[in-house]
Amino acid sequence: MNFIEVIDLIGTIAFAISGALAAFSKKLDPFGIVIIAFVTAAGGGTLRDILIGIQPISWMRNMTFIYTILACVVISFFFRKYLLKLRTTLFLFDTIGIGLYTVVGLEMGLKAGLHPLICIVLGCTTACFGGVIRDILVNEIPVIFRKNIYATACILGGGVYFILLKFKLPLEIVFPASAITVIAIRIASVVFKINLPSPYSKEETPEE
Repeated sequence: MNFIEVIDLIGTIAFAISGALAAFSKKLDPFGIVIIAFVTAAGGGTLRDILIGIQPISWMRNMTFIYTILACVVISFFFRKYLLKLRTTLFLFDTIGIGLYTVVGLEMGLKAGLHPLICIVLGCTTACFGGVIRDILVNEIPVIFRKNIYATACILGGGVYFILLKFKLPLEIVFPASAITVIAIRIASVVFKINLPSPYSKEETPEE
């Protein structure tokens, strides 16, 4: 297992737990919990693979991915009471997931020979699309469509990725540094209440 596969696996764990917790919070049945965990972990990667023409899709060729998601659902089930009590748990797992999946998407784009800007779009897609499906299925407005710093963090992390590559730093430094950038920006935006400018006036600002 190479370094990018390790990052992908850790990202899968983070997003699977994020999806499971979202399903627990809505009191879904066991089938619903598994589905939400799966689409959260696999949604972005599935769209990425379709866009760059990978057939069959990555998770169909790697049973480790499936077993990991199922294990995360089981573990989350046993510790759900403790995890759900911590209001920041879902946020933290989701944030770790977008940081790691951004890097995976960027690397996959480079391997496909795509332009750096397209790679950044692919990184955002990989990181954000699973969360979009999760939020829609549990009847929430996806975070990416609100004023929160979410996809923006992925874009900035992608910029750091290519800047570090320009300096020919080893990938063992580039990958973690880029992922940490995404995670740090996302956390800082929430802690310090930094949001994207709203196109609405105060009177017509949509309720969150």
